[in-house]
Amino acid sequence: MKLLVGNDDGVSAPGIRALANALATAGHEVTVVCPDRERSATGHGLTMHRPLRAEPVDGLFHPDVKVWACSGLPADCIKLALDALLGSLPDLLLSGINQGSNLGTDVLYSGTVSAAMEGAIADIPSIALSLTSFTHSNFQPAADYAVSLVQQLAVQPLSEPMLLNINVPALPASDINGVKTTRQGLRRYHDLFEKRLDPRGKTYYWLAGEVLEDADAPVIYPQDEGLMTDVQAIAQGFISVTPLQYNLTYYRRIEQIQAWLTPYSSIE
Repeated sequence: MKLLVGNDDGVSAPGIRALANALATAGHEVTVVCPDRERSATGHGLTMHRPLRAEPVDGLFHPDVKVWACSGLPADCIKLALDALLGSLPDLLLSGINQGSNLGTDVLYSGTVSAAMEGAIADIPSIALSLTSFTHSNFQPAADYAVSLVQQLAVQPLSEPMLLNINVPALPASDINGVKTTRQGLRRYHDLFEKRLDPRGKTYYWLAGEVLEDADAPVIYPQDEGLMTDVQAIAQGFISVTPLQYNLTYYRRIEQIQAWLTPYSSIE
């Protein structure tokens, strides 16, 4: 398969090398287009007021992997790849392997997920991969799972373009309990802004928040009943696979909002 790989941790991150190298070793045609530096938690931002630069990179990856390092954000990299750098569209887009989880509400901030979502917006089936640790350095179980999933999708493609958000527990492969199809959980953070002074005596703030709790997400749709959340799956040692879409419409409340707005619908 022809694969495009991106991330938000930058071209030198070990996670993207593990992923791209494993896919190339499995015989896929792999092109990496990713930020030239750390771009975590940048969400779906785009660069609008300065030019983007992309430079070929040699020597960091498997020799069969073509690599571009881009000056922009994760979503920039994918847009640039699809519209300017690649000769034809990829069969599949993968983003990661991120250093750290992307569970529940994390996906709204994640550059890893946003890069993959850019693929889904372009009607390309996409996968975001995260290792649920900021310190664990063994990305191989996650990379091996990605290879097996890509092989499965080559035989059984997704019925429509979507994003699969995958989180892999930071465990040896033998200790992972399996794979669960999940829905988004809920993560709450305690945001703490530390007030500091720079060498010139001017005030600046540094975000130093931490996870306050992982909570069960409320059941919104009937199909949520009995479906494990991504947070729960990781806590129990499973790989979580959550299908996501870019349509954020809250369908359950459409009729309520319509009734609320009805008295105003005839105002000219």
